[in-house]
Amino acid sequence: MLSDKSRPVIEATLPLVGSRIGDITPKFYARLFAAHPELLDGLFSRSNQRNGSQQQALAGSIAAFATHLVNNPGTLPETVLSRIAHRHASLGITEPQYKVVYEHLFAAIAEDLAEVITPEIAEAWTEVYWLMADALIKLEKGLYAAQANGRMWAPWRVAAKAPAGVGSMTFTLEPADDTPITEALPGQYVSVKVQLPDGLRQVRQYSLSGEAGTSRSFTTKKDDGGEVSPVLHNNVQVGDILEISNPYGEITLKEGDGPVVLASAGIGCTPTASILRSLAATGSDRQVLVLHAESTLDSWALRGQMTDDVERLDGAELQLWLEQPADGAKEGFMSLREVDLPADASLYLCGPLPFMKSIRNEAINAGIPATRIHYEVFGPDIWQAS
Repeated sequence: MLSDKSRPVIEATLPLVGSRIGDITPKFYARLFAAHPELLDGLFSRSNQRNGSQQQALAGSIAAFATHLVNNPGTLPETVLSRIAHRHASLGITEPQYKVVYEHLFAAIAEDLAEVITPEIAEAWTEVYWLMADALIKLEKGLYAAQANGRMWAPWRVAAKAPAGVGSMTFTLEPADDTPITEALPGQYVSVKVQLPDGLRQVRQYSLSGEAGTSRSFTTKKDDGGEVSPVLHNNVQVGDILEISNPYGEITLKEGDGPVVLASAGIGCTPTASILRSLAATGSDRQVLVLHAESTLDSWALRGQMTDDVERLDGAELQLWLEQPADGAKEGFMSLREVDLPADASLYLCGPLPFMKSIRNEAINAGIPATRIHYEVFGPDIWQAS
């Protein structure tokens, strides 16, 4: 917990630091990569640096963590920390790297706030950083220890590569060596590492879209704004070897017999499709409501898999929204105001951030408690960081 000495200092300086953190983080990354250019090879995303999303993610998480400590003394924002820890573990973040980040982050803070920072302010924000870092280190050690192997990366062979709707592709993998396989849970993701044409290695997380357990398949949209997916689509062929992480992600199907609502948009259907497949594979008798939004019917990456699984479940129903209408689909954007939500439902969300923000707000207004709304964010989560 935040000390009594630091709490009033953080409370007094939070507005200033919060207003400047968006300017501090670019300076931090410039310092970090100047001192450690190797971190861009196989760890940090170059495209996320270019578009600013990595800076937003760091700025949002630090500000949100400090705000939580001020507003909720004695507790930590466990949900947000868990999400960050899973993402870090999927990249292989190690404890010594937190010291490297601290060194360059606080040098950037000192530079940006040189006219106002005092030793007392620096000490208080140092405490905030290490409270967050120590909590993440502990969580990440637990995640690493839970894996079936002690390796960050294992080789997997591409067994199949098949189109999945307009502009998307499904990759099915098989083990390429005898590394013990960690069983994946429905809704989890893996990191995939590839070498770009300029020789730099880059990593991207992809939700597992098919069977969970020891199998691995994921579906990618070629034009997703990153550098990894185009390489997978254009250069990777059946028989090629990919470096794959163990599965991570805490947004998985919770045990129980209550109703399940799976709401997705675009390529965000991949984790909900995995959850739906697990329900169908086990012959679940839970009530399942599948909600999906797309631009066109042909763009729906996992249309066949998801419609088949809905048909396999007696208690499942599918509702579809399309920007370009087709028979049986609603026109426009998804809205829960048009849906008769089951009582006591658990909602699983994945899609673009504005979509998830809108649907989450509608779900809460409809009476679904926030504790039963589960979502995965592949990017800065500043809209719901606390």
